[in-house]
Amino acid sequence: MDPGTVGKLIAFCNNGQMQVPAPEPATDPRRHAADTWVVIPLYNEISVIARVVGELAAYFDHIVCIDDGSADGSAASAEAAGARVLRHPINLGQGAALQTGFEYVVGRNEADYIVTFDADGQHRVEDALEMLDLAKSQDLAIVFGSRFLDDRTDPGWLKRVMLKTVVWVTNLTTGLRLTDAHNGLRVIRADAARAIHLEQDRMAHATEIVLKLGRTKLPWREYPVELLYTDYSRAKGQSVLNSVNILVDLLVR
Repeated sequence: MDPGTVGKLIAFCNNGQMQVPAPEPATDPRRHAADTWVVIPLYNEISVIARVVGELAAYFDHIVCIDDGSADGSAASAEAAGARVLRHPINLGQGAALQTGFEYVVGRNEADYIVTFDADGQHRVEDALEMLDLAKSQDLAIVFGSRFLDDRTDPGWLKRVMLKTVVWVTNLTTGLRLTDAHNGLRVIRADAARAIHLEQDRMAHATEIVLKLGRTKLPWREYPVELLYTDYSRAKGQSVLNSVNILVDLLVR
């Protein structure tokens, strides 16, 4: 059995020990359509956001993009693709965009789960669906995606070192034991989302969200996911620059 398949069969709990295998994939592709809201921070991603929203729309009824002051028409493109778009008049940062999305969603009675999803095309919809399957089958409040639970994702040695350093700092400051602390693909149950109020607007929000979710004492797992490092994302400098920004923000805070 290849390592990727092995990784997909395993979920990890907060003490790092192996747990019950993830459920077999369900046959209904729209099994999470009604009760799950996808929240996407959006900033200058006009070349990819319509595709990202379109792929999600095949599985989810509720897709919310928070346009964080884009200057390239990203908001209109997301809206045309079928997303609800909330707008920040100026760029406030990804943490602020997520907080706006959380506040918008948790006030809706039909929202049982939130999926946070990146706008740049690096996340796989299949992973989000499987993480929701896991959350529902094991009554989990939070499922963190991790690119380091199997070997399908190759971030490159420099980014790997940077991300592992971020994981170490995050685990030290939050008391949790994650393998990938700054992966934007997460499943958050509504009761857990109500406990979050992000104050870090920029990249340090990813450690803050782990801290605040951990304080809820609600059950959580990590789940192996694959990140797609594309020519587009590498051209934007996201491969290493985001990791540097995260470290700087953490050290400053």
